[in-house]
Amino acid sequence: MQVFTDSEIQSLLYPSELVEVIEAAFAREYRGTAVMPARTLVQVAGHGVLLVMPCYDAALPGLGTKLLTAFDNAAQRLQATYVLLDPVTGKLRALMAANYLTDIRTAATSAVATRHMARRDAKVLGVFGTGRQARSHFKVMTAVHRFERILVCGSSADRSRAFATAMASEFGLTVEPADARTCASEADVICTCTTSSTSVLEGKWLRPGTHLNLAGAFQPDKREVDSETMRRARIVVETYESAFAEAGDLLIPMSEGVIGREHVIADLHEITSGKKAGRTSADEITLFKNLGCALEDLVTATLAWQKAEQRRAHELRW
Repeated sequence: MQVFTDSEIQSLLYPSELVEVIEAAFAREYRGTAVMPARTLVQVAGHGVLLVMPCYDAALPGLGTKLLTAFDNAAQRLQATYVLLDPVTGKLRALMAANYLTDIRTAATSAVATRHMARRDAKVLGVFGTGRQARSHFKVMTAVHRFERILVCGSSADRSRAFATAMASEFGLTVEPADARTCASEADVICTCTTSSTSVLEGKWLRPGTHLNLAGAFQPDKREVDSETMRRARIVVETYESAFAEAGDLLIPMSEGVIGREHVIADLHEITSGKKAGRTSADEITLFKNLGCALEDLVTATLAWQKAEQRRAHELRW
């Protein structure tokens, strides 16, 4: 049994490689895959939740579960651990710190959706948020697509400037701080990666042809965009079951009567397998609701474990 820290996981996973394996996992027919679409949630003393996300995939093969805590009174609100098991014997293969794993797999899934839904000529990336998820989306999106301009919008002008400066320094790119309206109206691809419970942008600001990845909110009473955004968009979700159980971005406008279930045109399997089109015209506003799926965790944890085994075998040979 191996134990991995977040920094060790980071050293094993490359954005472009992870995007490919996550896309392949969703494109399969789900034969031999057993996954709970919605997270099992345990309330903790009124100030936090424990989420349990198990998955088995015969094609990898892989078996494991993620444990995620979200505590309102913690300095680091979200904490994740992954338990990877041998799918033949059930024995423990690895115990992984999974904060980075969660961040990078979420961003890689957004990148998969972007590949199938954004315009090919997208030139401007807009990122809402300045935390871990914003950073991982910045890292992955810029690794797999060449953007000519990058805008970032935080909860304050100071946060926006500081994050833009940090990202420019780390990745060697030109990054501009922007207010919400500018970020929403001038970006071709938008990633919302916030902890906000209410909308951070308005649908009336969006230009035709924009693609959005909503990656922050994951509870039924929280959302990152307003109902007008959802009304205007062609919507794709990871899985129908989890989206209609957990996605406040969907459930709130549905309760208002602004959209119906038929407004969601596909899940990620359908667009990655070619069964349905993610985009049908250049002027469509497309939107991917990224809740986080146990299949993504298992694929990512298995890839990290396999890479570690390869590295260890190489070191033993030398």
